[in-house]
Amino acid sequence: MEQYVGLDVSQEQTSVCVIDGGGKVIWEGKCASTPEAIAATIRTRAPEAVRIGLESGPLSAWHWHELRKLGLPVVCLDARHVKAALALQLNKSDRNDARGLAQIVRTGWYREVAVKSVDSHLVRSLLITRAQLVRMRVDLANQIRGVLKPFGLIAGKGGGRSFAERVRALVAGGPLQEVAGALLAAWQAIGEQIAVLGRRLVALARQDEAVRRLMTAPGVGVLVALAYVSVVDAPERFARSSSVGAYIGLTPRRYQSGEADDTGHISRCGDKLLRTYLYEAAGIILHRVPRWSALKAWGTRLAKRIGTKKATVAVARKLSVILHHMLRDGSEFRWSAKEVHAA
Repeated sequence: MEQYVGLDVSQEQTSVCVIDGGGKVIWEGKCASTPEAIAATIRTRAPEAVRIGLESGPLSAWHWHELRKLGLPVVCLDARHVKAALALQLNKSDRNDARGLAQIVRTGWYREVAVKSVDSHLVRSLLITRAQLVRMRVDLANQIRGVLKPFGLIAGKGGGRSFAERVRALVAGGPLQEVAGALLAAWQAIGEQIAVLGRRLVALARQDEAVRRLMTAPGVGVLVALAYVSVVDAPERFARSSSVGAYIGLTPRRYQSGEADDTGHISRCGDKLLRTYLYEAAGIILHRVPRWSALKAWGTRLAKRIGTKKATVAVARKLSVILHHMLRDGSEFRWSAKEVHAA
């Protein structure tokens, strides 16, 4: 007898619902939210389970990998699809959610989320942590400037060691010396940790052949290449390279109903950090890379027609497609055989 299982996972306890092929509830209950406890419950209550569904969330990657290692047929469901399906329920509870998840995997009306590898999650943790520290460092620098301005002390633009030296020179022997010193100490400590993470990321890039290959493309450095590889993870899961742009959120939204057919701004769905890095890389290609390529020429012509910002987004989307080709085919970036003119 085929059995289907729904798991509504919380931090401490998981609601479990087991149904048969006809949708009849066989067993409902709870267990601890550890992979071992969930696996033991399923083997006891649903030994003939053919599909186990859990919703994407903070703990889903851990549970998915561990349950797969234990030989269970678990699938990770798109949280947006699950929310839309479960919205029909009158009462919201963990028990009802688990029952709804079981019914969803039984009917097959769901979109499965591709769970990234453990290595990809590690790289993403390093990238996200570094990005957060960079934001904190910028915020502290702005706070230092804000503290000094009411006293007529202007630190000026620019960062690095010269910024710290300018601030110390301005507050030397004054009432703000201790305040500025404390903020500068925190600012410099964060900068040191950013450097530590940066060296770690460079080391990872040197060890990864795919990352080094992506870095042959213009505007693509260590951060862009590592972010791209960690987000795409398995390039074969995209049947077409053009799908990557939509996956990252660089394609326009569309609303079509009857006579109405509107195209809006980009969707901004998917990974925000990678989308930001690709946009920055596109800006570098258009404005800072001196060597001409078909991509730069196309983007320059587009900028003259629709404006720089929209053209930069378009170049970022096209760059994501090119990088997928390179990742899938094992090739390097192909520059033009001869100089390409933007005219």
